[in-house]
Amino acid sequence: MTESTLEKSGPHGLDEHSHGGTAVPQSSRGHRFTSYDVEAFEVPGGREEDWRFTPVKRLHGLHDGSAAATGSLHVEVGGDSAVRVETVGRDDQRLGTAGAPADRVAAQAWCSFTEATVVTVPKDTQTAEPITVTVHGPGKGETAYGHLQLRAEPLSESVVVLDYRGSGVIGENVELIAEDSARLSVITIHDFSDDATQVSSEHVHLGKDAVFRHFAVTLGGDLVRVNTKVTFGDRGGDADMLGVYFSDSGQHLEHRLLMDHAQPNCRSNVTYKGALQGDSARSVWIGDVLIQAAAEGTDTFELNRNLVLTEGARADSVPNLEIETGEIVGAGHASAIGRFDDEQLFYLQARGIPYDQARRLVVRGFFGEILQKIPATDVRERLEAAIDEELAAVGA
Repeated sequence: MTESTLEKSGPHGLDEHSHGGTAVPQSSRGHRFTSYDVEAFEVPGGREEDWRFTPVKRLHGLHDGSAAATGSLHVEVGGDSAVRVETVGRDDQRLGTAGAPADRVAAQAWCSFTEATVVTVPKDTQTAEPITVTVHGPGKGETAYGHLQLRAEPLSESVVVLDYRGSGVIGENVELIAEDSARLSVITIHDFSDDATQVSSEHVHLGKDAVFRHFAVTLGGDLVRVNTKVTFGDRGGDADMLGVYFSDSGQHLEHRLLMDHAQPNCRSNVTYKGALQGDSARSVWIGDVLIQAAAEGTDTFELNRNLVLTEGARADSVPNLEIETGEIVGAGHASAIGRFDDEQLFYLQARGIPYDQARRLVVRGFFGEILQKIPATDVRERLEAAIDEELAAVGA
């Protein structure tokens, strides 16, 4: 079945795709529907491909328009004084340049925010210390929509820690932009209170020869769903997407990634690791890689591994690879879901290490490959301590 597509101008002169009605699933990720209009998306019922793993009843109305904003997000920015921090209105021409909403919640967040925070690392600037962006939820029982843009101008080099805390129901769009030859590392920490719900769309755009490193750490919240799209805007882009998540009893942690290779000679690597413990602990990881016909010389790989620590926990892992040209360096994917490695436990116990401590060491080693790459010692130590607390909660 085919359907004609009308292209029209978006809010800032961007191309916006609309069918004049609800979205129709596309056979290729390259044809993914986007719109700034909430009503262009049908209300998800939970059976659609993009929503079939998400418990929509736990979204508190973010998906169907019934969640009116009753509060606001509080954003605090600290770090290098050379960085520009602005609070701007909806009419700021920079907003939306990294990408348009691709689902109804993202479109609702776009239409509902009143002010956006824009953090800019100026051209040729190398920040001496990490930039900290702390986002506090609106509070228990409150709902808020937000928009944040982090922009690294050409030839800049910086590390940003994006730290989510607090309570409430949150829908948001986040733009992460690395312009030509910029080097941007972003550490995103989702460490909400137990009652929080967050649905976030991350739009990543890389310029020519830009280097982007993203570390996603998801620990807190009742339900956290993060939808990340990386777009290579010019040749030579380089992206590492690394993530760790730890789901406890009743938690739903969901990560969806799309690496959109549309330019030649770009590289991407995706590695996410998760652990689950407790009854009804749930994790979902969807990894899509699209190599378009023009993206010759692409080198890409994606990996997801999940460690199930107790009965009653469930992990879903779905890697997808779509290739439209044979002129590439390499492309591959892998995923695994399993329990403890009995040989590792036996090895440690045979050397006099008690069973509980041996389990801790195995989990630390499982996450250690990624945590050791985080370019901020204090953040790394904080996350290691948080994982130890997760393990101690069930006497592991």
